[in-house]
Amino acid sequence: MVPAHLVIGQNNKQEGGEAGSRAKWNTPRSDSRGGMSYGTRMALSFALASLMTVLIMACVVSVVWSGAFSEYTRANITEIAQLTSQKLANIYETSGEWSLSDLASLAESTIGSEDIGLQVMDADGTILYDDTWPAAPVAAELKRLREQEEAAEAAQQSGQPAAKTDDDSDWPAQSHSLVSTAPTDAEGAVTESIVTTDGEVIGSVRLWVLGSDVLLTKADATFRDNTFNAMLIAAFVAIAVSLLIGLFVSRMLVKPIRRITGTAKQIRDGDLSARTNLRGDDEIDQLGETFDEMATSLEKDLKHERRLTSDVAHELRTPLMAMLATVEAMQDGVYPTDAEHLETVASETRRLARLVQQMLDLSRMENRTAPLNLEPVDLVSLARNIVNSQEQLFIARDLRLRFADETGGRSATIEVDADMVTQAVINIMSNAMRYTPEGGWVVVSVGLDRKHVLISVADTGIGIAKEDLSRIFGRFWRADASRAREAGGLGVGLAVTKQIIERHHGFISVESELGKGTTFTIHLPREHAPEAPSSTMKH
Repeated sequence: MVPAHLVIGQNNKQEGGEAGSRAKWNTPRSDSRGGMSYGTRMALSFALASLMTVLIMACVVSVVWSGAFSEYTRANITEIAQLTSQKLANIYETSGEWSLSDLASLAESTIGSEDIGLQVMDADGTILYDDTWPAAPVAAELKRLREQEEAAEAAQQSGQPAAKTDDDSDWPAQSHSLVSTAPTDAEGAVTESIVTTDGEVIGSVRLWVLGSDVLLTKADATFRDNTFNAMLIAAFVAIAVSLLIGLFVSRMLVKPIRRITGTAKQIRDGDLSARTNLRGDDEIDQLGETFDEMATSLEKDLKHERRLTSDVAHELRTPLMAMLATVEAMQDGVYPTDAEHLETVASETRRLARLVQQMLDLSRMENRTAPLNLEPVDLVSLARNIVNSQEQLFIARDLRLRFADETGGRSATIEVDADMVTQAVINIMSNAMRYTPEGGWVVVSVGLDRKHVLISVADTGIGIAKEDLSRIFGRFWRADASRAREAGGLGVGLAVTKQIIERHHGFISVESELGKGTTFTIHLPREHAPEAPSSTMKH
């Protein structure tokens, strides 16, 4: 059988506060409450997160992508302007000049887009052709030139001398009367020089987009608008998907929370056996397991309270009934009023007073209203004196009591309340005496470790079951009620002992094995820490 082990009271935190005379209490509120549910809030949070992501993406796209797209459209216009300038240079090198018909044909064949404007200038900056000129003069001049060309071809075919025609070389002069509205700034248009093969600059060509200041053609604008529309549709789809995912995830999270809430309501309504039965590794499942453990502990505590009522009633009723029976017998003359019967009444009175005192001691310890008088005490001498004073009680029960000094001659003097420590050690010794069979041993020893002075009480008694170790320091707890009642007491001695040692900032460890015995060890720190102020008012 493996020995059971328990450490009680180590590293307990002190809690402070003030108690007032005012109090407030409400009946339980109705379960139907208004407001947005947790699942709805989570789903909306998912949708809001998706919306914020879309807005951030839109801002980034509008700044970065729009700039890159503008550079792309300018590069396209620049490439067209370079091709146009090369063709104009080839025409010039072939014909030695540019005619209006050549420029118009080039504008129709090269540009390939109705919303791109063309302007051609010679080396002196004279505008030879401009898409922004009024259409009538340009069309009339082009018609005249075509008629002259047709007449020349007809005369050539008939063998007649060609009629004298007006050359269109006077067209640049005529163009001075036309006003151009082409953009002149660098952002609104692209200008390329016309250079011959030998490096001579013979003019320049300028391209722009009609009706746009950023060189954005209708096709480019359509592409941009379609892109933004696709992004908008994707944003709505993302928000909808996020909302659905939020609803799904929130339902998964809310389901165990609702189970915990329902179980809590059942316990509140009196069903102490209700449990969530949640098991798993995530935080909510761990919350459910912890809640079930708390509910189990609460159920045990309430059962102990019910047993307390019975125990206290029985313990107080026994001496009271004995006193009442003796007094009534003396009043009726059945018993004489002599020292023997008065001693019976006095004995039961002392027993009743002892039970009440135990309850009062526990209350004072828990409320920290009992004063703590610290002074340097040699625990070796203290423990030896306790053993000497209790020896006759153990002998009367046919038990052997022994003291052992295990300090090795080192000092075991620390600041403690001698009366409280004495009470704690006697409580443990009384417990050992109560549950150790006749002929058994009880050994009280004092030792040292690096930080504590140790007072141990070891017995060869019946031992404590492993499942009971965590409850032995509880108020009014007794493993065997009938047996404990026969031994006397309410089961508060160890609870008082625990409170005493915790007030000294120490702790108690317990090792036990059924049928072989139990060892209680009190650990008292060598350096005393200041006690936290009491959280209750002294009366």
